[in-house]
Amino acid sequence: MATQDKCCTIVPYFKVHEGQLENFKKGCEAFVAQTETESKCLYYGFSFDGNEAHCREGYEDAEGVLTHLDNIGALLQETLKISDLTRLEIHGPEEELARLREPLADLNPQFFVLEYGFRR
Repeated sequence: MATQDKCCTIVPYFKVHEGQLENFKKGCEAFVAQTETESKCLYYGFSFDGNEAHCREGYEDAEGVLTHLDNIGALLQETLKISDLTRLEIHGPEEELARLREPLADLNPQFFVLEYGFRR
């Protein structure tokens, strides 16, 4: 059973440097405000377990992911000065992932191919 869903999700995990959690959280507010303007963003938010953070985010398709990364590029660079990107997963159908593999290669993500399911 193939899926018609083109949704792509980015699943990043960050380890916030010692003493930088409040600064990281201030950055999260900026990420949310900037991302809110993106028409292809389906959902976006940060969750925490101590000094580990996860950004839960989904986009209509690969174009939405690329638009987002362009939009928040400068914020991400600042965030990586006070945290480490410990894991990055990209989920979506192969047709969409194919459009992301080269542009995201520098971030060394793990790609998960969506093969079955539905979206309402």
